[in-house]
Amino acid sequence: MTQNILLPIVCSLCFSVNMKSLAVVVLLCLGCCLMTSSFVLEPPHMWSKLILTHHWPSTFCSMEHCHSTFDYWTLHGLWPDKGQECNSSLHFNETLIQDLLPEMQKWWPDLKIPESSRFWKYEWQKHGTCAAKAESLNSQHKYFGKALELYHKLDLDGVMKKRNIVPSETYYTFDLIEGNILNFYNVKPKIQCIHPKEGKVQILGQIEICFNSDFQLDDCEHSETDTVNLNVKGAGFSVCDHATPVYYPPLKGKLSV
Repeated sequence: MTQNILLPIVCSLCFSVNMKSLAVVVLLCLGCCLMTSSFVLEPPHMWSKLILTHHWPSTFCSMEHCHSTFDYWTLHGLWPDKGQECNSSLHFNETLIQDLLPEMQKWWPDLKIPESSRFWKYEWQKHGTCAAKAESLNSQHKYFGKALELYHKLDLDGVMKKRNIVPSETYYTFDLIEGNILNFYNVKPKIQCIHPKEGKVQILGQIEICFNSDFQLDDCEHSETDTVNLNVKGAGFSVCDHATPVYYPPLKGKLSV
């Protein structure tokens, strides 16, 4: 009688233990799969290319109504090819890049308000927070420091001068400018101009040179309709036309076409 009573209870306990063990095994397997996936899968919207963007101060200020004293190509930004404003929790903090400020003020200035840090704040929030998805750029110091490093590595201003492409009232062909940059770096740049309504000449404004995720030079991809809008109503840079003469305005030259 006692056995008849105890047997169902023991069987029930064993079944319960087995079911719990099975559940533990399933959970462990799921955990392993998730951990493995985290190492294999890239973060969502991970970038694969960086665009180091230079702008010509005279052209920029002709559009933005500022007065520039910079007679060399300055940094506009370091832009991942995917994403904008990726992490609102990564706030800009100038104290984290104090040691970089002298270089940034010289090579990456706010052309409208040179003494301000608002331009760097904007670039960090819009582009830096997306670049930060990579461990190599996951802090303000890494991001701004790498941009400066790549800028000096390229020395675009020096390369242009060595090729006798200097600011001048004499126009250049687009193929001459693009060809010299391509021949020196062995990658295709993206060259952008502003296009006055008259259409007789285009004004050189911005040059982008690209890097892969290992910071090696890479071709820039673009279409003829690529446009970078500035904060000027109805104005912006767009890819230069191959057939239209290019004006590379001197610092104090009048942008008359």
